[in-house]
Amino acid sequence: MRAPRLAVIDLARGLAVIAMVIYHLSWDLSWFGFVQWPVAQGFGWRLFAGSIAGSFLFLAGVSLDLAHHEAIRWRAFWRRLATIAAAAAAVSLVTYFAFADSFVRFGILHSIAAASLIALPFARLPSWTVPAAALFFLTLPLWATSSVFDGPLWFWTGLGKTGFASVDYVPVAPWTGVTLAGLSLSKGFRKLGVWQKLSVLGFEGASGKGLRLTGRHSLTIYLLHQPVLYGLVWSAAQVTPELDRAGNAFVRNCTIACQDTYASPSACNSACTCTVDRLKTDGVWEDLNKDPLNQSLRQQMNETYAICLAEPGD
Repeated sequence: MRAPRLAVIDLARGLAVIAMVIYHLSWDLSWFGFVQWPVAQGFGWRLFAGSIAGSFLFLAGVSLDLAHHEAIRWRAFWRRLATIAAAAAAVSLVTYFAFADSFVRFGILHSIAAASLIALPFARLPSWTVPAAALFFLTLPLWATSSVFDGPLWFWTGLGKTGFASVDYVPVAPWTGVTLAGLSLSKGFRKLGVWQKLSVLGFEGASGKGLRLTGRHSLTIYLLHQPVLYGLVWSAAQVTPELDRAGNAFVRNCTIACQDTYASPSACNSACTCTVDRLKTDGVWEDLNKDPLNQSLRQQMNETYAICLAEPGD
């Protein structure tokens, strides 16, 4: 028999969805040059993105325990897994056309599907095995990373160099450990009667109802929100040509390329911003935008970049 739905879980998932929407809107605004926030490279933004992904994976583990602790409900599990896998494939396809080589090869939905398969047996195994498995996956990148896992065949493991950039990359290691941690916590909560105590919370206020509804439809919102947000920001970009989108795009792409060689995002961002500013001051930037393939102008750009990169404090 299926356990009654817990409002607190829907509420938590709804909060994660809201955070996800905020992050993706910020990313879109940065991508189109409306803001100078380092959404793709900044440590705080990366931490924010990681916490959102972790929230969904953690809650997936909680849900696995609540749904299958008495007996594995195979039909429901395979139906849910098929839905998530189909959604993950759709995300990969759409982002392939939108972002080319940076498309989502193994993002949050791929990770949830893989983690669900791996974590499912632990819903019926003794409680002590779950934190041990969680620790195993969480620490894998610390001791199992190897060149054996380099390249496209093993990129999903997270244990090698992928050789590609991606707008969303959530590999099995360490992220499956987060799902197992959620499963472990839920087991503990059941034994201590915490879920029973929390079941009386209904969150019947307007905000509570809204968040619960959002949480119940998190997958649909995930699939639809970014195309809508991206489309709205793109539309706004078409009617505000005064923004220096070329300069912002250069700094963004230059920073990403710089980090392939230099590990510091802040140093790379500083050097790339310096490059654009100096090219504008020297009167080169406008000509470079009109004739981006001009080798003489590109040589000036490269020389300016090298100077900015070498300067102390950049």
